[in-house]
Amino acid sequence: MAIFDEENNRLTIKLVYYGPAQSGKTTNLMRLHDILCTDLKGEIMLMETANDRTLFFDLLPLGFKAPSGLLIKFKLYTVPGQVIHDSTRKAVLSRADGVVFVADSQRTQSTNNGEAFANLEDNAARVGIDFEQLPLVVQFNKRDLTDILSEDEVLQRWESAPWPVLFSSALDGGGVVETFLALLNQVYDCLDREFEFQNRHSLSREAFVNQASGQTDRQA
Repeated sequence: MAIFDEENNRLTIKLVYYGPAQSGKTTNLMRLHDILCTDLKGEIMLMETANDRTLFFDLLPLGFKAPSGLLIKFKLYTVPGQVIHDSTRKAVLSRADGVVFVADSQRTQSTNNGEAFANLEDNAARVGIDFEQLPLVVQFNKRDLTDILSEDEVLQRWESAPWPVLFSSALDGGGVVETFLALLNQVYDCLDREFEFQNRHSLSREAFVNQASGQTDRQA
């Protein structure tokens, strides 16, 4: 759940990149840090160990001000991919306002993708998140590699799923911003119902997405 600080007129939104080990979660955040031109952008924080690059989490802070003066801050996290760090996954996922599930496109990783997605659903329930209502985007990453599932194969496997499915090559930035924008579009609906972005803060969906990503002129 987004945290509203009334005294400082600040809203903090938590977005989580979830997926199996080495699927490209950290690389997504690194490319976003390179590409996005939002009003406020902090340095990406990487928590590394010898066994897993993200033992605790990676964090990328972003933000902008709405026309009403409301400061909207985003905190983008990754979760550790290794199963042994499941308690950390739950801690990072807790109170998430939206999730990008980063899958590995390699054919050899299909089982790992399925297990990680099931783990996401299970952990969401454990931390009190309504999975059916959670803004969620599925990203199939590593499209630059060989021996990967074709887009048709992926879309066929996920055709009954209610979530957007996108494709990316996070190493070169392809599809990374598009995935972020797809998630922002879903997140807006949930937050608008709670915080009345359109009516109280003169912040349309288009302005929310544009200002959060710095993609176009900032127009309310």
